[in-house]
Amino acid sequence: MGSTTDFKPGLVIRWNNELWTIVEFQHVNPGNWRAFVRAKLKNMKSGKVIENRFRAGESIDTVRVERKVCQFLYRDGSDFVVMDNETFDQFNVSVELIGEGEKYMKESTNIDILFDGTIIIAIELPIFMNLKVTETVRGEKGDTVNNVQKPATLETGAVINVPLFVNEGDLIKVDTRIGGYVERVKA
Repeated sequence: MGSTTDFKPGLVIRWNNELWTIVEFQHVNPGNWRAFVRAKLKNMKSGKVIENRFRAGESIDTVRVERKVCQFLYRDGSDFVVMDNETFDQFNVSVELIGEGEKYMKESTNIDILFDGTIIIAIELPIFMNLKVTETVRGEKGDTVNNVQKPATLETGAVINVPLFVNEGDLIKVDTRIGGYVERVKA
């Protein structure tokens, strides 16, 4: 058990029977009122961010989280097979833990896996990934007055909107948090 004095960005706590990570916090002492801590919390499962007020010195259940860098090897049915980069142990990770990020997973990608003992509590993909465009329609010449976009299929099977100048075979940088185009990458 800890208290609000232990708060720091990145700390994982168990609150309302769910795991939350502290994004930011602020200790507030409003005059002759009681002090409190205003914290911004991110749900480890859903990714939802909320704000909450804790009394100063309130007891909090802190969770010791171990972060391991693992490499995605291949898909086995609906699961993803990953390898611990230090021990070379292989294990399966369910699609539910990866969530929307599964659309951007390509083989030999390094991911961070957060463990509570032996239980996987969260998976963090790289924020940006370079992926190849395998299929897209050609843009019409002169249709660049507005920010016109077209759908493109990536090497992982994901479909995202890209600018008209992106062609098949181009390597692009994709933001895995929002599933959006960032820029074209020179090979």
